[in-house]
Amino acid sequence: MKAGWRTVPMGELCTIKNGKSDTQDAVDDGEFAFFDRSKKIKRSSQYLFDCEALIIPGEGTEFLPRHFSGKFDLHQRAYALFEPIDKLDIRYLYHYLHYRSDYFPTVAVGATVKSLRMRHFEKLPVQLTNLQEQQRIVAILDEACEGLATAAKNVEKNLSNARELFECHLQIIFVQQDASWVYKRLGDLASFRNGINFTKSSKGEAIEIVGVRNFKNHFHAQVENLDSVITEGSLPDSDLLKKNDVLFVRSNGNLELIGRCILIGELERKTTFSGFTIRARLEGDSVTPEYLCHFLKSKTARKTMIDGGNGVNIKSLNQTTLSNLVIPYPPSVKDQKAVVDKLEDLFSYVQSLESVYQQKFNALAELKKSILHQAFTGQLQ
Repeated sequence: MKAGWRTVPMGELCTIKNGKSDTQDAVDDGEFAFFDRSKKIKRSSQYLFDCEALIIPGEGTEFLPRHFSGKFDLHQRAYALFEPIDKLDIRYLYHYLHYRSDYFPTVAVGATVKSLRMRHFEKLPVQLTNLQEQQRIVAILDEACEGLATAAKNVEKNLSNARELFECHLQIIFVQQDASWVYKRLGDLASFRNGINFTKSSKGEAIEIVGVRNFKNHFHAQVENLDSVITEGSLPDSDLLKKNDVLFVRSNGNLELIGRCILIGELERKTTFSGFTIRARLEGDSVTPEYLCHFLKSKTARKTMIDGGNGVNIKSLNQTTLSNLVIPYPPSVKDQKAVVDKLEDLFSYVQSLESVYQQKFNALAELKKSILHQAFTGQLQ
């Protein structure tokens, strides 16, 4: 440690308290900011604190501080750090906690949901220098972090624009259809089957399963690291997946996932699908599975599925809604493949752009780490 620096437990540097409020205390039109365990700042009609403070969630995966000044409400599972001693600039502590972002996840307790206790805050070792040097460090870090945040927002915008480019092209292809295109209900092209349900007490064969967590934004199902389950007895072939099946998310707590689809490729082992999904299996060769899956990922198809055909957002997808979904397609399989080739070429281009932007985003994150490291090891000039 550089001369003039010392290590002090955070409990000796400021007052630390957790909140008293609960989730139901949040109101949409509340006068005061309400901090809980989520990233979103909610509103409350009451306040527990009126001060400048650092606020840290006490549960979750990220325990990064927010800096706030004024009246605010605080969840019982969140903590406020305030009333710093005279020898501490609270913004210095704010940046230091970002520098030590590895500390809280390491000491958090709990098998499923990680949570913090008061002792974790009080015992956190803070590397401290004199107040004048703290203020110099804060001025440099505030300016640097603001610049990095602006750059990161620009990268995120470019990343979003790249994805939107593909979405727009996908939409244009399926909206500007040729007069020769055919329109058929998906129910006239495919058969459907809901996925299997199972319990921990089931006794039967072990089999790999595709679940909602395997969808994400993939086009093809990623089947390399599937979960395995024990089914009740031996599964019939009708509950197994085959190449070119299309799977949909039927039900999920996150409504944005409902209606997502993936295409099943080659399967080396017997594989089934979760009860939270629905399988569509093409009956015939009038539509290629790749073309169908691209259409089902378009905004037009997604909106129809989510609206459930009646303009009201659904909480789960069913076979009737899927069956009534109208599929527009060129009658020629050759033309369908041409559409797919065009989309996949564009998708490859967009992926290359995303890769570039992600590298820039990662570089900015590493630069921030480097600046923070220099600041709190006495190397910042």
